[in-house]
Amino acid sequence: MDMVVNSVAYRAGRRVCDVTVDDISEMIKEPGTFVWVGLRQPDSAFLRKIQEEFSLHDLAIEDALAAHQHPKIETYGESLFIVAKTTQLVADTVQYGETHIFAGRNFLVTVRHGASSSYAPIRLRAEQTPELLAKGPGFALYCILDSIVDNYRSIVSHFEAGFDRIESDMFRSEFDQTAIATLYELRRHLLTLRNAAVPVDDICKQLIRFHEEVVSKELRAYLRDVQDHARQVVIATDDMREMLTNAMHVNLALVSVRQNEVVKRLAGWGAILAVPTVIFSMYGMNFEWMPELKSTWGYPATLLITITGCLILYRKLKRSGWV
Repeated sequence: MDMVVNSVAYRAGRRVCDVTVDDISEMIKEPGTFVWVGLRQPDSAFLRKIQEEFSLHDLAIEDALAAHQHPKIETYGESLFIVAKTTQLVADTVQYGETHIFAGRNFLVTVRHGASSSYAPIRLRAEQTPELLAKGPGFALYCILDSIVDNYRSIVSHFEAGFDRIESDMFRSEFDQTAIATLYELRRHLLTLRNAAVPVDDICKQLIRFHEEVVSKELRAYLRDVQDHARQVVIATDDMREMLTNAMHVNLALVSVRQNEVVKRLAGWGAILAVPTVIFSMYGMNFEWMPELKSTWGYPATLLITITGCLILYRKLKRSGWV
């Protein structure tokens, strides 16, 4: 797999030419020119070469090599290092990755790790608005962050599509282990997505308030839009997690109520069966004289008393809802 996906120089919002890695340091010296480089899981030697061309900080390069970083924004001299989590839906399965971004006054470098859609459509979108791309790498940075957050929103929509089915499964009085496992898995994905979206708010906030050398004032409104979308993702995931938790509690309550009903009925029938048990157990006692044993009507009378007692107890328990 080619590590360099794209390496293009732009001037006045227009594509000038493709740039080789060795020529980057010379190209960015030209006035009004910035270079946008897209990388896909580069190895250590190649990333060190990129560091040399753009004069990037050692610590930022180490983070980009290690991957598995928490979303953040760091300032190293005149350049920024941004980490954002990415998502991708593959065959109804959510996969996660990372994008590391190096941004400066005249360059933008993206390093993709793990699951991530191609950034070619993002580059094409930016090139279709040359008046904004002329603002420099800040607009390209906005396009990338906006695309990442839009993917968050599409994942949320995917979860919402199956939310009603999962919720209806919870409103049953039977315990369904598969439904509980599905609910737990969904809550785990929602938490992961929330943890990815929350830092985007802080990243956009810092880009809006500071770093005017990268993000001009004209682009701040666009970043506020990304910030707003990230907050919507956080609110949506929080709401869904809360509703799923409540649904699980309702399911457990319904299961408990049903179990209590079963216990009540068993207890009721146990009380009814206790009557003949007590009476007939007397026949196993070693008494010398038991009048009913020598009476012609002793056994039928005892049986009638037993049945009558059971029926009376059954009617009372039936009225109280115990049987």
